[in-house]
Amino acid sequence: MTLMKSWVDSANSPDTDFPLNNLPYGVFDDGQGARMGVAIGDFVLDLGKVDHGLDAGLLAQPSWNAVMEAGAGVWAALRDRLTQLLGDETHRDAVAPHLIPLDRVRLLMPFRVTEYTDFYAAKNHAFNVGTMFRGPENALTPNWLSVPIGYNGRASSIVVSGTPVQRPWGQVKRADEDLPRFDRSARFDLELEMGAIVGKPSQGMVSVAEADEMIFGYVLLNDWSARDIQAWEYQPLGPFQSKATATTISPWIVTRAALEPFRKSTPQRERPLLPYLHEPGPMLYDIALEVTLAPEGKDETVISRTNYDQMYYSAAQQLCHHTSSGCPMRVGDLLGSGTISGTDEGSRGSLLELSWGGKTPVTLDSGEQRSFLEDGDTLTLRGHAQGDGYRVGFGACSGKLLPAADLPGWAQG
Repeated sequence: MTLMKSWVDSANSPDTDFPLNNLPYGVFDDGQGARMGVAIGDFVLDLGKVDHGLDAGLLAQPSWNAVMEAGAGVWAALRDRLTQLLGDETHRDAVAPHLIPLDRVRLLMPFRVTEYTDFYAAKNHAFNVGTMFRGPENALTPNWLSVPIGYNGRASSIVVSGTPVQRPWGQVKRADEDLPRFDRSARFDLELEMGAIVGKPSQGMVSVAEADEMIFGYVLLNDWSARDIQAWEYQPLGPFQSKATATTISPWIVTRAALEPFRKSTPQRERPLLPYLHEPGPMLYDIALEVTLAPEGKDETVISRTNYDQMYYSAAQQLCHHTSSGCPMRVGDLLGSGTISGTDEGSRGSLLELSWGGKTPVTLDSGEQRSFLEDGDTLTLRGHAQGDGYRVGFGACSGKLLPAADLPGWAQG
């Protein structure tokens, strides 16, 4: 597919994340309250002010949950209508007054997160981490090539891009210590992920094909992780407080419809999957991803570049497996892909991997080095699918790390 022309000039630039081909959904506030919008070029369109052809109540709320609940027919009708309004010159006079420059708005959470599940579904990341802790011969756990591994996280900790993140306290145990102590996390990290948003509920098990159709859209996702807290707590039940500080998502929901031209297949299987996980067609996407790190008051450095096509299990497979026990899925459920890492050193999706557990620190353009994050660091995730003369982008997913809060007296013992 080539660029779809819009009468909004900035939407026709090959460098914009938001051409007419994209039409991502968000929630914004320009000082007059939270409203639903769609990004187009350098603007956001106030959807409550245009003739969108849907029940007015669906687009008069500060989240996209009601639209998701309305079903796939409404999703398609809205996308078709917006393509008309922003692509056909005859609508310019009616629509243009309701375009607001993006640099004049504050972007908010685009949907209410009902539940959050994070997976561990990229093989390169799992192999890297396993190699560090168990050696290359036992890097992957016995179940990894058969099942999408995941854990249930905290929906309450999901925040939108631009929200500061505070370094957590927790139980940590150093290798030379017999017992743990309560301390600030010294090995705080990022995780480069994609998030899939469930737009259709389920009761009972669904197929991979049905799961794919349940996905409303995707966001970038940074699952901040306290590695030292995780190392002490994760046995036997896995991550808990080490992953509960915050998870940052990008503010624009890029719909599954916008990503259709960029589908790619999951890799050849090293072990046959059980039949319920078989895919009817390509279920991944060709989405170029990067991570930058900017120390306090300094320019950012790109520390990683990879691609969403490096996943071993697709979001549809993850969602199918999630329902396999009969677990009901709800509108607004968020599935984190797990850290996305490529095959070379510069494509690793976490500092744990980039610095190989702190043994080989990353050197920034400023000359500073990082094994893990320092207070004042700003992490930014970006991603886009590249078309012919256009791209479908996600905008930025950013967060600044603040120092840990002072420990209250009663917790000091």
